[in-house]
Amino acid sequence: MSTTEQASSSSSSSPIVVTTWPFIKATRNAFAKMMTPGATCLDAVEVGCRTCEDEQCDASVGWGSHPAEDGETTLDALIIDGRTMSVGAVANLHRIKNAIGVARAVSQYSTHSLLVGESATKFAIEMGFKEEDLHSNGSIETWNKWKNGNCQPNFRRNVQPDPTTSCGPYTPKPQCDKEFSSHGQLPYGEHDTIGMVSLDSNGNMAAGGSTNGLQFKIPGRVSDTALIGSGAYVDNDVGGACATGDGDVMQRFVPSYHAVQLMRQGVAPDEACLDAIKRIAKFNPNFTGAVLALDKNGRYGAACHGMDSFPYSVMKQGWIDPEVLQIPCLKP
Repeated sequence: MSTTEQASSSSSSSPIVVTTWPFIKATRNAFAKMMTPGATCLDAVEVGCRTCEDEQCDASVGWGSHPAEDGETTLDALIIDGRTMSVGAVANLHRIKNAIGVARAVSQYSTHSLLVGESATKFAIEMGFKEEDLHSNGSIETWNKWKNGNCQPNFRRNVQPDPTTSCGPYTPKPQCDKEFSSHGQLPYGEHDTIGMVSLDSNGNMAAGGSTNGLQFKIPGRVSDTALIGSGAYVDNDVGGACATGDGDVMQRFVPSYHAVQLMRQGVAPDEACLDAIKRIAKFNPNFTGAVLALDKNGRYGAACHGMDSFPYSVMKQGWIDPEVLQIPCLKP
């Protein structure tokens, strides 16, 4: 029996938190918050993601790393309430460190679901969030090295001058080259978005995630993390899922929603994740990513592609610390 199948066959009605990657502190803090009297599964997801934003988990969450082409770090986040289907999200958020908090504020203090860019920053400031510089010495050094190296790598195509040898400004080529579906495998550390799903003792569920996106992304790019159904999805009646990886590819297939809908039909969490992954791989055989799911009965499982393995964290009632499970991935 595979690790995924063992995990998926685990069943409990007790509170549980599952998190992408071995983000143990974030998982522990989320679970501890959920067990605090008066706290909810939604509070747990916010606290867990905020922990990674503060800790700058693997340099892929939070401020101070992964600068865009213009040298600025921006943040994306999403939070979903599985009881009410209330959603809050922000994308391309500038100069605010607590992206997941702003995402929750969108759901609490507006009738919108997603705010983006400088307007999202303005909203955050109105809601009392502190405006701060998201640069670090490391991000400035990384960006300067990239700029001095002819802006390699980057995410441009079908432009001139040649983006594989030159920096911009770019203009469109008269004729586009053949389409391609993915920029290939991302190095470890380029896809370590925190995604989280929680289930509390009342049977309520929440999901969400936070990221600073791809390093050297084109300014204005929106990750899958900020998009409901792609970065995460949850429904009390079924369960929840979250995704991590090559967001530009994965968001085309709304894998978190896909996994939840399969669980609605009675498919086990690991098999639901595997189906979502295979659907992406059919069109994008070189993509890198993973999907993690938790159903309303406390069963969990995951599937992945393009990496040797994918670790994820689990915390349940009675455990002293989260457990990190590792599953093998499908290969191109």
